Amino acid sequence: MCGYIKPFDTDTKFIILMHPKEFKKVKNNTGHFTHQSLKNSELFIGVDFSDNKRINEIIKTHQSYILFPSEDAINLSNTTKEKIKISDEKSIAVFIIDSTWACTKKMFTQSKNLQKLKHISFETKRVSQYQIKQQPQDNYLSTIESTLVVLEELNYLNIEEIKQENLDSFLNPFINMIKYQQRLIQNPLSNAVRFKPKNKS
Repeated sequence: MCGYIKPFDTDTKFIILMHPKEFKKVKNNTGHFTHQSLKNSELFIGVDFSDNKRINEIIKTHQSYILFPSEDAINLSNTTKEKIKISDEKSIAVFIIDSTWACTKKMFTQSKNLQKLKHISFETKRVSQYQIKQQPQDNYLSTIESTLVVLEELNYLNIEEIKQENLDSFLNPFINMIKYQQRLIQNPLSNAVRFKPKNKS
C-alpha cells in the first residue's frame, strides 16, 4: 500500500500509541498508515507509557491533548481556536491511541502521564469504511479515519493549513487496502498469485 501513501507536514505533532496486539496486525493496521502519512508524527508501541522518556519530553514541550471522548473533552466540532491553542510558545501535540476500546482503557489507566492530558473529541456523520471489519457501533471509526476528522477540524479552526488535496488522499492507503482484501476474499488463489509486493509496507 506504500504507493498510495502521500506524506505531508503539519504544524501539529501526532503521536500514535499502538497496543502490541495492533502492531501484530500488519495486514490491516491503520495506525501504520496514519504514521506514514503524517511527517510530523511519532509511533510508540506498548501499554504503559508512564516512564517513556520521549513521550514525557513531548508532553513537557508541547500543548498536549489526547483524543478521548470523555465528558470533559473539548469538542473540536464545537469550539474555538482560542480554547485549543492556549500557549503561543508551544506547538500542539495530539495523542491518538491505536487499539480496541477494551485495550484503550487499559492503556489509558496504566499510563499515568496520559491521564494528565486534556481530552479532545469530535462530532461527525462519517460512517466507517472498514468494510472487512465489524465495528462495535456504526459511529466508530478506525484510527486513520478518526485522524482525518481531527485534521479537518484543525483546518476549520485555522490551527492547520493543510491543502485539500492532502486531506482528500489521506484515506487512499486505507481504502485500497480494503479493496485488495475484498478481492482476496472473493478469489483468494488468483489474487495471491498476482500480488507481488515491492517492499514490506
